[in-house]
Amino acid sequence: MNEMKLSWLGGMRFYSRTPSGHDVFLDSSPKVGGTDTAARPMEHLLIALMGCTGMDVVSILEKMRVDGYTFDLVCEYERAEDHPKVYTKINLKYVFKGENLPKDKLEKAVKLSQEKYCSVSAMLKKAVDLTYEIVVEE
Repeated sequence: MNEMKLSWLGGMRFYSRTPSGHDVFLDSSPKVGGTDTAARPMEHLLIALMGCTGMDVVSILEKMRVDGYTFDLVCEYERAEDHPKVYTKINLKYVFKGENLPKDKLEKAVKLSQEKYCSVSAMLKKAVDLTYEIVVEE
């Protein structure tokens, strides 16, 4: 079994060094005892989701020899008002910009990520209404 360690730095600050050797800090807002020096745990979860599927899509499009585009992911979400304040809805917008982009390949790359490759999406789909859409701008 693999292992990671999270260390408390005081207040609501925490630090972890990932198995890949990167530093990650967590904090909370001052209204709950934090100092607002780092992202919140639930924000990291959305970043993990967008990073996982985003990397899939870019990798798949590279293999399909699609280039000449820019790519952004926009995450829209809703959270429960009561504790635990879980995400109840997440919608990912895959926004591609470029001229004469092959929409069929963009759709295929996103679908492969969402239905086969993205482990974060696969886990979250078990707990939240996770949807997506593709936007192509010329």
